[in-house]
Amino acid sequence: MTFLTTEDGGRRTPVQSGYRSQFYYNGHDWDAVHTYIGTDEVNPGQTIRAYLAFLSPDMHVGRIHPGLEFLIREGLRTVARGQVLQVLELEQSAERSMSQKQWMDAV
Repeated sequence: MTFLTTEDGGRRTPVQSGYRSQFYYNGHDWDAVHTYIGTDEVNPGQTIRAYLAFLSPDMHVGRIHPGLEFLIREGLRTVARGQVLQVLELEQSAERSMSQKQWMDAV
């Protein structure tokens, strides 16, 4: 993932692991939490690798795949661009999420 420079419309300040942005692909924004690999902070213009965790993983099963290009957005403003390298534990995460939703509906 490459964060845009401030001059290219990106952020003015760095972001830290735990940053929660919109992961934009296929015409939709989705909430995702970032964990950066090898660093806790990313500056505008920097390229890094990251783990992104969806808040609604069940909505992405069968849609996310290696090679998928995406944007990181804050509202309508694009602050980074990236490409999925690998999908980790999405189906398991979706199953856990669905179980929690069913449990909450039963309460």
